[in-house]
Amino acid sequence: MANTSSAKKATRKIARQTEVNKSRRTRVRGFIRKVEEAIASGDKDAAAQSLVAAQPELMRAVTKGVLHKNTVARKVSRLAKRVKALSA
Repeated sequence: MANTSSAKKATRKIARQTEVNKSRRTRVRGFIRKVEEAIASGDKDAAAQSLVAAQPELMRAVTKGVLHKNTVARKVSRLAKRVKALSA
């Protein structure tokens, strides 16, 4: 338990930022889910469109510090590979 006033304030700040980060992470997961559902249904056009919509959201999560740059790069790469495989 925080004793000093500065520690209490830090705890409040962390709680607020955690809520924001949870929201951003949930939003990113939703975009990824849309891409994966389109891939699962075999709809190449929908998968490509949802991937194009998901990429800026993923990059925004990087700039906001929610996800690491390499993690997002890996996710985008794997999704793009799966979307490309639909056309083959």
